[in-house]
Amino acid sequence: RGPGGLLAMDFPAQPGGEIAVGEDMIAALGAEPSFLFGGEDFMAVFERESQIAAIEPDFAALKKFERRGVIITAPGEEVDFVSRFFAPKYDIPEDPVTGSAHCMLTPYWAERLGKTEMRARQISARGGDLTCTLNGERVGISGRASEYMKGEITL
Repeated sequence: RGPGGLLAMDFPAQPGGEIAVGEDMIAALGAEPSFLFGGEDFMAVFERESQIAAIEPDFAALKKFERRGVIITAPGEEVDFVSRFFAPKYDIPEDPVTGSAHCMLTPYWAERLGKTEMRARQISARGGDLTCTLNGERVGISGRASEYMKGEITL
């Protein structure tokens, strides 16, 4: 638990390198990003939050990419940045709130915005607000959790 009762996690930062935006990515997203980065995931950077909200990806096309998933992101209107995460290759068309995606998002936005602590919002249907902190080569992520399943295991 972190400050204010938030759940806090600590991950390695995973900055990506800029790569060319291919026609296959534009077709899969139905929109052309300003920049594209590659790492464990692709990260497509757009200029406005409204673009992120409007994207209706072609999940069959996204499933063909060799990376785990595709992050889309833009500056936020009420937060520092917004994002969405698609991983149809793993039968997750859109993940509601993705901690691991913020390992790539946080270093990018920290450099672009010139700050190490940022407020982020993943704008999926369920969505979630996060505080992301770049601590050298580590990323701190904190936020509230939503219970979505209970189970019982008997050994």
